[in-house]
Amino acid sequence: MEKRLILSVGREFGSGGHVIAEALARRFELDLYDNNLLEHIAEEKSVGGDTLKKYDERPKSRLFSRTVRGYSNSIQENIAGMQFDYLRKLAEDGKSFVVVGRCSETILKDYEGFISIFVLGDRETKRERIMRLYRLSAEEAEHMMSRKDWERKSYHNYYCKVKWGDSRNYDLSINSSRLGIDRTVDMLETYIRARLEG
Repeated sequence: MEKRLILSVGREFGSGGHVIAEALARRFELDLYDNNLLEHIAEEKSVGGDTLKKYDERPKSRLFSRTVRGYSNSIQENIAGMQFDYLRKLAEDGKSFVVVGRCSETILKDYEGFISIFVLGDRETKRERIMRLYRLSAEEAEHMMSRKDWERKSYHNYYCKVKWGDSRNYDLSINSSRLGIDRTVDMLETYIRARLEG
């Protein structure tokens, strides 16, 4: 691929957004960054990656955190800041890549070759997918879906002015339940290639 491409994929839990991001990364032969970002950061900082992953894309605990003179004692806030810095560094170095979540549609929007997508889905389809993937009852799947989306929304809205899932924040919002995962990937690939040609 000649032109640079930075692809940001936001997603509702259960929508298949992560699978779609993986497929797009393969089709465009790009590196994919999600929670593996923390492995790269852990290597740089010489800390355990599993320790960091516990706080990945989690909202800041307001009860147990303080900010003094611009420095926060919040683990969640510090990990988020490290991820944002890492992504900006990749972009500043001229890299092409795909990133899932992590406020990327906001922090990377000013870089050349940037395209942002938000993947949503019908509640019933998402619930069935979560039940199948995690072997949960319908009630457990509903609870998990609500909790995960609340965490993502709280995390995003803490760091970004435009609200999580607001279509004005993305180049394209798509309901994966309409076409299914594979055909959604096909459609997104067509859109991205058209943007690269433009």
